[in-house]
Amino acid sequence: MKPVEVVVLGAGSRGHHSYGRWILEHQDQIRVVAVAEPNPLRREAFAQAHHLPADRVFVDHNELFARGQLAQGLINATMDPLHVETTLAALQLGYDVLLEKPMATTPHECVRLVRTAEQTGRMLSICHVMRYSPFYMTLYETLHSGAVGEVMTVNHRENVAFWHQAHSFVRGNWGNSTRTAPMILTKCCHDMDILFWLLGKRVIRLSALGTLSHFRAENAPPDAPERCTDGCPHWDECPYYAPRFYLRDHTGWPVNVISEDYRYEARLEALKNGPYGRCVYHCDNDVVDHMTINMCFEGEVTVTFTMHAFSHENCRTMRYDGTRASLRGHDGKGELVLYPFRTLQPSTIPIPEAAGGHGGGDHGVMSAFVAALNGNRAALHTTARDSLESHLMAFAAETSRLNGGTLIDMAEYRAHIEAQVAAQE
Repeated sequence: MKPVEVVVLGAGSRGHHSYGRWILEHQDQIRVVAVAEPNPLRREAFAQAHHLPADRVFVDHNELFARGQLAQGLINATMDPLHVETTLAALQLGYDVLLEKPMATTPHECVRLVRTAEQTGRMLSICHVMRYSPFYMTLYETLHSGAVGEVMTVNHRENVAFWHQAHSFVRGNWGNSTRTAPMILTKCCHDMDILFWLLGKRVIRLSALGTLSHFRAENAPPDAPERCTDGCPHWDECPYYAPRFYLRDHTGWPVNVISEDYRYEARLEALKNGPYGRCVYHCDNDVVDHMTINMCFEGEVTVTFTMHAFSHENCRTMRYDGTRASLRGHDGKGELVLYPFRTLQPSTIPIPEAAGGHGGGDHGVMSAFVAALNGNRAALHTTARDSLESHLMAFAAETSRLNGGTLIDMAEYRAHIEAQVAAQE
């Protein structure tokens, strides 16, 4: 079978190092025929890796789209604020789109994207990669096998490691909601989607509490400078000291985000002048560092979700309690343990070995996208309309949080947003 052809928007961490690398390893299935990337170093590196001619290498999406439709599929790995503009144009040109999450930064824009995909008849798949990882696929199969019985209550925790919070949600691209979106969306639309998928039910109502408590200027140690590289007297005891993290021998993610040049000297210069060398207590961040959502799903299933920035490990942990058994999971360790009530003898559920980022989810979503471009749309585990649910859950939770934990009726919330978008068409 002839390889499917795609264009790539955004040749950064996701477009180049994750999806682009998978494409290079599967040239018999998929080929890149064009790229658009504003950063000249990233653009050139991607073009060389994929052997693209000069007339298929573009500075931005406007240049690319001016050439019309160049392939069947498009992988959109641009930054969050560009998702709507670029995806709408791609759908209207005729592209089937694989879009990095979150799909948009407002609920209305999310609905607009979904409605446009449905109106144009094009495929729009959001990179909810966890659905494609062996761990979560096994968790899904276990829950739907009946081993737990009818699920009654769930406790799901997004344990964001202290270093990940500092990198992405304090110093980094997702630290300020005015530039992107609330953290409950940018980090946890994955989690909202997983809950929706695993339970096979929609949320009826929810409420949320959370705040930014620690990463604030008043919590800075005495005499802490604006940058870690400015001679901080507290460097030895501070877990967030940037040189300790970014100037190690390791140059993979997330170290490779701070500079296109991985040499020690270049990384040090990036810390002295770029955002990743700032003291975590002297940044412009405003997103929460801990948040809890209480949800009631259809069928009277109660769910507590906690996201927090103070974990020693970067993982999700969960517990599903049903009428026949309890099921505990730890995705970082790849552990699922079932505790059946009849015997009380715990059994460990085997999980297939994962390859690639996000516990194998990056590889899984790319394989599914290729299959869908070849006509097997059922290979995709989610539709744009399904993905919309997780985003609206996150936006509703943020609305509740900002209003002191007010209870949100999700049916009313969905209908209100959908009606407002329809009225503007």
